[in-house]
Amino acid sequence: MLKGKTAVITGGAKGIGKAIALEMAANGANIALVDFGSAAVSAETCELIRASGVQVKSYSCDVADHKKTEALVEQILADFGSIDILVNNAGITSDKLIISMSEEDFDKVIAVNLKGAFNMIRHICPVFMRRRGGRIINITSVAGMMGNAGQANYAAAKAGVIGLTKTVAKEFASRNITCNAIAPGFIRTDMTGALPEKVQEAAVSQIPMKRMGEPADIAHLAVFLAGLGASYITGEVIKADGGLYI
Repeated sequence: MLKGKTAVITGGAKGIGKAIALEMAANGANIALVDFGSAAVSAETCELIRASGVQVKSYSCDVADHKKTEALVEQILADFGSIDILVNNAGITSDKLIISMSEEDFDKVIAVNLKGAFNMIRHICPVFMRRRGGRIINITSVAGMMGNAGQANYAAAKAGVIGLTKTVAKEFASRNITCNAIAPGFIRTDMTGALPEKVQEAAVSQIPMKRMGEPADIAHLAVFLAGLGASYITGEVIKADGGLYI
């Protein structure tokens, strides 16, 4: 389905990003894995990806840094020769109620979750324009659509990603570049696993399907949006939340 394509996936070493990387690799895509966490974790994920018989390389980069992301894209192009798919998945949280949230708490979440997506799009879109084609998949959140107490910074960033997605879709559609967003609900990852059990139970009780989603649920959708079947879909925000926000 994606054979011969090169996918750049930020925040790709763990959780949803890892699942997307593995699923795209299983469908034939070469993977440029970008993560700013543990090198050992990235290496483990790369080994799993390599088992699909595709090319893979990991890169450590803070996506919030405009100049570093520019250099990153240049290096990926030198290593792979082309870029066909961009998945903006890198994200952090720093949860507090607004009354307790510091300026730093707000700024650092906006910088990674929103500016990081802009940086990667800004540097990769010229590549897509020259090729007259490309797929951008931004991972937002239902928190950006409905808000969430204690996550003013995260919800604002993810709402911003939705606005960014629609604008990019309009600006680049004539060049055969699509830009869509996936809005996960509660997905079973290390991030949600760290929540107290009572918080997890309360979250699940609000979901009509009465369970958390799995990273694979997001990965399958990302592969679809990167494939031929989604060639006429752009500017969409697709929820994968078990009915949490209807």
